[in-house]
Amino acid sequence: MSGLVIAVPSKGRLKEQVEGWLADGGLKLEVTGGARGYLAALRGLPGAQVRLLSAADIADALDAGEVHLGVTGEDLLRERGEDIDARVLLLRALGFGRADLVTAVPKSWLDVESMSDLEEVAHDILARTGRRMRVATKYLVQTRGFFARHGVADYRIVESGGATEGAPAAGSAEIVVDITTTGATLQANGLKVLSDGVMLKSQAQLAASLRADWSAGALASAERLLRIVEARAAALRSATLSWPGRGDAAESAAVDALVAAGASRRPNGLLVDSTQVSDAGITLTAAGLGPVTVSRPEFVFDVRCPAFDTLSARIN
Repeated sequence: MSGLVIAVPSKGRLKEQVEGWLADGGLKLEVTGGARGYLAALRGLPGAQVRLLSAADIADALDAGEVHLGVTGEDLLRERGEDIDARVLLLRALGFGRADLVTAVPKSWLDVESMSDLEEVAHDILARTGRRMRVATKYLVQTRGFFARHGVADYRIVESGGATEGAPAAGSAEIVVDITTTGATLQANGLKVLSDGVMLKSQAQLAASLRADWSAGALASAERLLRIVEARAAALRSATLSWPGRGDAAESAAVDALVAAGASRRPNGLLVDSTQVSDAGITLTAAGLGPVTVSRPEFVFDVRCPAFDTLSARIN
């Protein structure tokens, strides 16, 4: 792979969200080979090849080093093994594709509210029936690790190939470990999430493969992409304040106070966190400065790019 190879979801809501996220940063996804094509390019990132894959296949490709970058759910990456961080670097959580990986039990189990209660139930089932408690799930690796950390040992996994949440009602398992966004489907199937049963709060992640062949060209393209991504993210959480300057002591004191609180000086004003706009504006007007005008930047490019610095350090 001489050029940068990026994998993005090929269909569904996640594909739409990733396309919207890229477009928001001025990177338009252009599919080649028609609407059903599986290759694409990114306008604004010349030389990069985009592969359209399923979310699960993206996790596999990142782990195997078949692509440099990819966007997929953290739950799918974590399922590649507890040592996944040695092979895949999570660069940025994207704020969409949110879902929780949870342990859920029947609502009829009134005295079972936590994982410690579940341990007791597992012992009881084994003692009464001679068989282990059955757990229906598609997430074998994370289930085993989570249950081990909570001391739950008397169980066996029933690998789920379909609607996991229906397994208890069908009689094929006692409890489930599954992904959920609202919990509505679990509730509709007579299940409840244990109080400490959330294994992972997953969301879509921009991730990098540490096993990929990172040429100088691929690394340069990745730096361009990450600088754009970070600059757009910084802009979304920032605002610029400007006012007619006076250059007197009161203005200097007000500006110094805001800089000490986290604002950054700009040639014609200050860059502040978007949550601090009102406080900053009031501080300036209290010093007799104004009118204070607030504007939103589209991008905020900084000298440093922490995501790229981390990536470069890990692959070198």
